[in-house]
Amino acid sequence: MRKATIIGIVLFAGVLVGWCGNSMLGPGAAASPRPVAPRGPLLVGEQAVIDRFKEAAPSVAYITSIAYQRDWFSLDVQAVPTGSGSGFAWDEQGHVVTNYHVIENAQELEISFGDRTSYKGRVVGVAPDKDLAVLKIENPPRLRPIPVGRSADLQVGQTVLAIGNPFGLDHTLTTGVVSAVGREIQSATRRRISGVIQTDAAINPGNSGGPLLDSAGRLIGINTAITSTSGSSAGIGFAVPVDTVNRVVPQLIARGQIQRPDLGFDALPEAWSSYFEGPRGVIVLRVHRGGPAEAAGLEGLSRNGRRWVLGDVILAVNGQPVQSYDRLLDLVENEPLGSMVRLEVQRGGQKIKLGLRLVPAST
Repeated sequence: MRKATIIGIVLFAGVLVGWCGNSMLGPGAAASPRPVAPRGPLLVGEQAVIDRFKEAAPSVAYITSIAYQRDWFSLDVQAVPTGSGSGFAWDEQGHVVTNYHVIENAQELEISFGDRTSYKGRVVGVAPDKDLAVLKIENPPRLRPIPVGRSADLQVGQTVLAIGNPFGLDHTLTTGVVSAVGREIQSATRRRISGVIQTDAAINPGNSGGPLLDSAGRLIGINTAITSTSGSSAGIGFAVPVDTVNRVVPQLIARGQIQRPDLGFDALPEAWSSYFEGPRGVIVLRVHRGGPAEAAGLEGLSRNGRRWVLGDVILAVNGQPVQSYDRLLDLVENEPLGSMVRLEVQRGGQKIKLGLRLVPAST
């Protein structure tokens, strides 16, 4: 009995010592890091996205708009950042493309790339109707332009990558798909931008002006706007299509503005078109004497006593239907100056075809 008692006491003491030791060291004190499991190779899709980001990120710029304000206490003039956005290198000569609304009302511009070195930029040209602007860096660093793709053949479901500087952070990548094509959004001038790409890739404040890429790393659009009740991404983002960008940017570099055709007529505002019965199209209000429209034979409204009489209603341009003046402008601006466009016109109860030559508008 005494031997058994002694053995029991010894065992109890050992358990007590072990319990006290563990309690003093705290929970998990005896634990050690678990071994790291081998990762294995990345998925092919993952590696492709990583590669596209690494290729494009050095070309993406962070743009800060600066305005000068007077401190009314000290009367000193101070440079104050008023907004920021993204942009990207267009060529090796220092041209940077962004949205017009990113640099609107800016008195000074700072442009930086991945190394955070800041460069002064100046505005070369703007196209507010398309929400596009071209900036220039004097003595630029070594720039690597992003390859240009096409937007006309995009398909819903294609993978897209958006790169920018949301909230002033360093280069940020979001991915998604083409949600829809052929959308329309309103520019700063209230003119509609057509052919817009809709994507669910997250676009947040600061992403504006950054590139939208396809899975091959080609530029297919410029991130420009979102639809959201909170101001942050809600999965509905919009990008100006690259086909528009590739047509407009060279004009801005060469002339500072888009060279538009002079159509030689005024269109009746759409709000007044309901006063007339007839097909939906662009109603010719008046024809300018000696202009292209007069040479084409277009006719505007006329008066019969106190009553206005409908003249020509333009239904289509080169076979493409037009239901608004903005759509008509989009179609003719896509054609080279000096070319002849075919108009389908409703006159009275008949449809006729006319040829309108596109001549440059005087500036």
